[in-house]
Amino acid sequence: MNLANKLTLLRILLIPLVMICVLVDIPYGNIAATTLFVVAAITDGLDGYVARKRKQITNLGKLLDPLADKLLVSAALIILIETGRVSSWLGIIIISREFLVTGLRGVAATEGIVIAASNMAKVKTVSQIIAISFLLLEPIPTAILGFSPGIWILYVAIAFTVYTGYDYCVETFAKINMA
Repeated sequence: MNLANKLTLLRILLIPLVMICVLVDIPYGNIAATTLFVVAAITDGLDGYVARKRKQITNLGKLLDPLADKLLVSAALIILIETGRVSSWLGIIIISREFLVTGLRGVAATEGIVIAASNMAKVKTVSQIIAISFLLLEPIPTAILGFSPGIWILYVAIAFTVYTGYDYCVETFAKINMA
């Protein structure tokens, strides 16, 4: 197994640790959870970079990388919903978009069409990661700032989520109809 795939697996293995830090009453659990979440998120960009740089792109990596991304964000959102930091409808929008895009990519793949992540989708991912990081840190940001920056950033992420979901639908249907 190459380094890129090991980084992807590390991202998946960090998910339960993030959950434990949030759900178990441990000192500085929110800081530990946020740190682990950020480390996992960094591996998202790093694994692709390493795979391209070393020319080690594999079918396993193509499967695991987007799966790991979706597991990380979905698990974090579910934890935030369970702890009352995020309303369920916000999580449903984000998670539903991820299922939709995964399904569209699968359909496109059966036609031999690859739907790459757009720059806006990358902005969406970064905004989700920043929002989730702030929300995992609660109540620290709210105590310092007097409001929750995480929830406001999450609203921005929702806008990117909806837009990029729509964009993937348009792009995928156009490419499939042309094939």
